[in-house]
Amino acid sequence: MNRKVVMIEGTRTPFLKSGTDYFDLMSYQLGAMAINGLITKSGIQASVVDRVIMGTVVHNITTPNVARECALTGGIPYTTPAHTVSQACISANAAISGGVDLIRTGQADVIVAGGTDSVSDIPIPFRKEMRKKLFAARSIKTFGQTLKFLASLRPADFKPVVPAIAEFTTDRTMGQDCDLMAARYGITRESQDEFAVRSHKLASEATEKGILQKEITAASFPPNFKNIDQDNTYRGDSTVEKLAKLRPAFDKKNGTLTAANSSFLTDGAAVVLLMSEEKAKELGLTPKVSIKNYVFTGQDPNEELLLGPAYATYQLMQKEGLTINDIDVFEYHEAFAAQILTNLKCLDSDQFAKEKIGVSKKLGEIPLDKFNIHGGSLSLGHPFGATGARLLTTAANRLIREDGNLALIAACAAGAHGHAMLLEHYN
Repeated sequence: MNRKVVMIEGTRTPFLKSGTDYFDLMSYQLGAMAINGLITKSGIQASVVDRVIMGTVVHNITTPNVARECALTGGIPYTTPAHTVSQACISANAAISGGVDLIRTGQADVIVAGGTDSVSDIPIPFRKEMRKKLFAARSIKTFGQTLKFLASLRPADFKPVVPAIAEFTTDRTMGQDCDLMAARYGITRESQDEFAVRSHKLASEATEKGILQKEITAASFPPNFKNIDQDNTYRGDSTVEKLAKLRPAFDKKNGTLTAANSSFLTDGAAVVLLMSEEKAKELGLTPKVSIKNYVFTGQDPNEELLLGPAYATYQLMQKEGLTINDIDVFEYHEAFAAQILTNLKCLDSDQFAKEKIGVSKKLGEIPLDKFNIHGGSLSLGHPFGATGARLLTTAANRLIREDGNLALIAACAAGAHGHAMLLEHYN
């Protein structure tokens, strides 16, 4: 069985900088708002949903299967199973791809898939020595044992361990790796700042024109029920001159990455509604796109941590027998301006094609008038587990608005992973 899978609708909460208006919320609450918004926006009955799959990166120990809490709080019946997946920055991509497979193979007809993350609610543990003492303290039964436990505590035990956004295998942060990659591929500071300014200005323009509003579900929550209906992430007044004044953020001496040409910590959730084509017809729904194909790739974490989009794009285009000119819409995750510029450079490099892909001809240059034309993660923000669903929603809406035929979304992720997915305008 190989049924056609279609996307009916997608939505997201406003993306907010961590530590702002979502500061007191948990990630499941953001996911619940997105799911509830998707059900309302699509007009379906929540009871028709066969499965909910959510991606997440910042795991809260009190909601280990955050998808279940998102679903129940978001209005999905308790009879609908839900599970959580995690693959760093492509967690939502993994959730969506898993949903596609379930529908394609006939195991489900209707799936809500996406992701949620709140870096504002990141778990901060004690050091290992303190955790060992607390673990042993579970068996305390007498007052004497309590006094002995208290006497064993030292001031250093109370020092928290703030999680670092670093690769476990290399112990380097993604920013440090990207600085090294930018130097290796000759990506200048000026070109990075120019791309970052482009992203911010495009996001600002798209917001002013109401384009992004069509994919956002307003957020409102107790105690004050403030209505939040747009992102607080982009800076429309960004200029290359302003960005040039900033100091390097990772390699303080020789680096070219700054806070402004890198994505930032963000809270938010995004989901899409997937169905079999037959089920969509039965329910009288008009799909936006069909999911043609997808790939996941793995590279060397030491040398190619952020090159996933280039590898995945090559692999997917080869599978489908397509060229750059066949694609009307490109939506790529912008982890860093340097990451995007390096991947675009690799796609237009004969040397990369020969040495890394094993083909004689490069894919070519992606026209920027097709690429992330409403901004991207540099300006809209990047809730780790949710970005993949934002990419899919934006690409689908662009295909309709621009009357295109094919769209390609791609992203990199920690662990040196890549993902790409091909969408076709549903006709």
